[in-house]
Amino acid sequence: MEYIEQLSKSPRTAKKKQSQAGKKNSGEISKQKWAILSLSSIPLVMTLGNSMLIPILPSMEKELSISSLQSSLVITVYSIVAIILIPVAGYLSDHIGRKKVIIPSLILAGIGGIISGWAAWKFENAYWVILIGRSLQGVGAAGAFPIVLPLVGDMFKNEDDVSVCLGLIETSNTFGKVLSPIFGAFLAGILWYMPFFAFPVFCAVSIILMIFLVKSPKKKQEKIPFKDFFMGVKKTFTNEGRWLYAIFFIGGILMLVLFGVLFYLSETFEKEYNIKDLKKGFFLALPLGALCLSSFISGKIIKKNKILMKWLTFGGILAAALSIAALWFSIKLWYMITMFLIMGIGIGAGLPCLDSLITEGVEKKERGTITSIYSSMRFIGVAAGPPIIALLMKQSNHWIFILMSSLSLIAAFVALKAINPQKNEK
Repeated sequence: MEYIEQLSKSPRTAKKKQSQAGKKNSGEISKQKWAILSLSSIPLVMTLGNSMLIPILPSMEKELSISSLQSSLVITVYSIVAIILIPVAGYLSDHIGRKKVIIPSLILAGIGGIISGWAAWKFENAYWVILIGRSLQGVGAAGAFPIVLPLVGDMFKNEDDVSVCLGLIETSNTFGKVLSPIFGAFLAGILWYMPFFAFPVFCAVSIILMIFLVKSPKKKQEKIPFKDFFMGVKKTFTNEGRWLYAIFFIGGILMLVLFGVLFYLSETFEKEYNIKDLKKGFFLALPLGALCLSSFISGKIIKKNKILMKWLTFGGILAAALSIAALWFSIKLWYMITMFLIMGIGIGAGLPCLDSLITEGVEKKERGTITSIYSSMRFIGVAAGPPIIALLMKQSNHWIFILMSSLSLIAAFVALKAINPQKNEK
């Protein structure tokens, strides 16, 4: 019946309604602009808290007398803790509310930064205490950025609005990656452990913004008993598992490749080309800047076109794979940077598409849990990238490029075969 009713409407009437809907959607985003800005601060802060440490890892190795593998664990331990706790945070956010999870999580993350900074400043054998502080930051991270995705889905009824806002959130995340090496290198130029102390300040800003500018949508439905909730999630995976598992896998691979490459560049710039401090920060920001711009454009153009999301994801990952494979022929400085620029564009094109597919593709009552599992997979990639590259750098650079490009090709193949959205009705 709905289909017949749609056919009976004149094209002029349909266009008029679409125009009115577009104006309404634009107005909804305009009304929520301060809330969107506040939510965007969270991925920015969380990214700064992790990626800001990448340019200071070589300095940390010297100051603490640790190996490259040990320094990579400062990034990895943060992610491992988050991986374990993200699903718990997602479940809690579905039941007690998003803000009630996000704000305490930001507080914990800030305390973790203070512990790590204090240990680096005052303790003689600071490494293990730094790891404890980083673990606490991971606890906070589990309940912060991953919960932003379902909260955006809750705030808007229209899929176009959700896609645009998720694109902005992902852009904020990638913009944090652009700022991180520059800001981290700048702060480390003052004191090598200063980035640890900067993180709690950023958390405090996000907490204030969340308290005063973000209003969670009122829940109309009653709380679902855990057994019923669990059965609902199980049913979702039974019916939608093929593409959900694909997106989980692709998200993890993209983060593994990205953070593996960042670790490789940080070590290579300093040890092979003697590029240090703020200059190294700017060099690291180049591929990340390309990723940020690509994410912004991708989030703007995809709207609710799931077919376009699929092909942008596939094409972006394929471009990333080929650019990394091309490094087999040369690792001269500017050739290498150019290839990683292309990689950044490819990954940036895919990330907002993955966010939109998974946020719009599940029921609101299960959205926090499903998106949190997706975030866990991304954190697995973040955790795995640096130590894998640290181990491979002891062998040959060629093995790094073979592994990174092969994983990207597999992810592209999975996107091609497993993500098959139905063409939207006009």
